[in-house]
Amino acid sequence: MEQLPVFLNLRGWPCLVVGAGQVGAGKAELLAAAGGRVRVVAPEACASAAELARDGLVELRRGRFEESDLEGARLVIAATDDRDLNRWIVELAEARGILANSASDARSGHFSMPAIVDRSPVLAAVATGGASPSLARYVRARLETLIPRSFGRLAELARDARPEVNARLPRISDRRAFWDRVFEGPIAEMAFAGRMEEARAALAAALEAEDGERDPTGEVYLVGAGPGDPDLLTFRAMRLMQQADVVVHDRLVSPGVLALVRRDAEKIYAGKRRDEHAIRQPDINRLLVRLAREGRRVLRLKGGDPFVFGRGGEEIATLADERIPFQVVPGVTAAAGCAAYAGIPLTHRDHAHACTFVTGNLKNGRAALDWPAVARPGQTIVVYMGLVGLREICEGLAEHGLDPGTPAALVEQGTTERQRVIEGTLATLADRVDGAGVEPPTLVIVGDVVRLRGKLDWFRTDAAGGGGGGGPPRRAHATLAHTGSGAERGRDFGSESTHSAGDAGRKLSDST
Repeated sequence: MEQLPVFLNLRGWPCLVVGAGQVGAGKAELLAAAGGRVRVVAPEACASAAELARDGLVELRRGRFEESDLEGARLVIAATDDRDLNRWIVELAEARGILANSASDARSGHFSMPAIVDRSPVLAAVATGGASPSLARYVRARLETLIPRSFGRLAELARDARPEVNARLPRISDRRAFWDRVFEGPIAEMAFAGRMEEARAALAAALEAEDGERDPTGEVYLVGAGPGDPDLLTFRAMRLMQQADVVVHDRLVSPGVLALVRRDAEKIYAGKRRDEHAIRQPDINRLLVRLAREGRRVLRLKGGDPFVFGRGGEEIATLADERIPFQVVPGVTAAAGCAAYAGIPLTHRDHAHACTFVTGNLKNGRAALDWPAVARPGQTIVVYMGLVGLREICEGLAEHGLDPGTPAALVEQGTTERQRVIEGTLATLADRVDGAGVEPPTLVIVGDVVRLRGKLDWFRTDAAGGGGGGGPPRRAHATLAHTGSGAERGRDFGSESTHSAGDAGRKLSDST
C-alpha cells in the first residue's frame, strides 16, 4: 500500500489554494465544503473561483504567490498551470510542516486528492496514487451507480439506533447479523425512500423482535424493466435486481435485462401471450404473496413501466390487502423508449399537441377503443399490443375521421439490437407488416410526428430491414426502414461517438 487512506476533519483549518483556474476552483470548493477556511491566491481567477469568493465561501487574493501566503496555513494545494511553481510551493510547505499537495504531480507532497462519492455522512474515496486519474474517475462512476443518493439517510438511521442496538445485543456476532438484515431489507428501502419515521419504527420493532420470534415476511419489488435496452434501467432497479432472492418476470423482459439479476436468484416465468398464459393473473398475485410470506425478497420484473398496461396496480392491490411490504420502481415505458429509439418525438409543437396511449387488444374480434376520443387530429396515438389487430385499428381510425394518409409506424423489439421500424400510413401500414415476419413486442405510432423520423432517426442496428443483428447497436446512424414509397433508405448522420456523464458541481478527481 503506497498511501494510507485518511479522512481529515478540516473544520476551521486554514487552507491555502494557489491557483484559481478550474482545477484550483474545484479544490477550493471541496475544501470549503469540508469545513476549511480557504484562501485562494492567483493573479487571475476563473468565473467559478470568483463566484466562490462572491458567495463568501473562500477568500480570494489576486496576485502572485509569495512565501508569506503560507503563514498560518495547515493544508496547501498548489494548483497553478506551472509544474515547477507547484513543486516549489510543495517544498516550501513541507519545510514548514504543512500538509501539501500538487495538482500537477500526485507523487509530490504528502497526499493526493481522490475521486469521491459523497453520500454524507458516508464517503467513498478512490485514488490511484497518481497512476491514472481517469481510472479513479471510472471507478467512482461505477460506485455512483451502486450506492443510492439517499444512502446517507441509512447511515443516520444506524447512527441514531446504534446505542440501543449495542445495549440490547451485547454480542458482536448478533449485532452484525441484525445490521445485515436491516441494511439488506425493507427498513433500508424505507430510508432510501425518505420514509424515516416509518423506518425508525420498523427498526425498533425489529430490535424488539430479537428477543422473540421474528416476522419472516419478506418484501416485493415491483420493477419496470423498460422496453429492452438494459442501459435504460434506473439505478434503483439495478440495486433491487441484485438483492432479490426470487424473480417473477414477464415475457416482455429482454434477455439483456434478465441477465442483470442476481445470478443465484430463482427465476419464475410468468409471461403471457395472446390466449396463452404461463400463469394467470390471479395466480401471479397469490404467488407474490406466498413467496413474500416465506421471507423472500421478491422481484416482480415487468417490461416497460408496471403501471402502463402492466397490471401492476392489480398486483400491489393484492399485496396491500395481504399486508405485504412492497415498493414500486417505475420504468421507461415502451411508448417513450421505442419512440425515442425510432427517432419519433411523441409531441412536437408543430405536429402534435397531445399524446394518447391505448391498448390494441381485441375483444370478440374488434378493437375496443373509444374511437371519437382517439381519432382526433393534432395528437399522437400510441398503440400497445396492436400487432394482431393492426388492420382493424388502422381502418377504425380512418373510419372515425383520420385521413387515411396519416403517417404511421410499427416499431418491432424497440431499443434492442433487433429493433426494426416499418413505416407507412393508415392505409398502407397493415399491408407492409403482413408477411414481414414481425415478432412481438411491437408498438404502433400514428400521427404527423412520424414524418420527423427521416430527419431525427439516430439508432440503427443490423436487424433493420429484417436481419438478425448479432453485434451491439450502432448509434448516431439512421435506421433502415420502409418509406412511403416502399423503398429502403439509409442515411448516415454522423460517426459513432462516446459520451460520458460530466461532473456536475464540484470536480472531485485525482489530482493530476
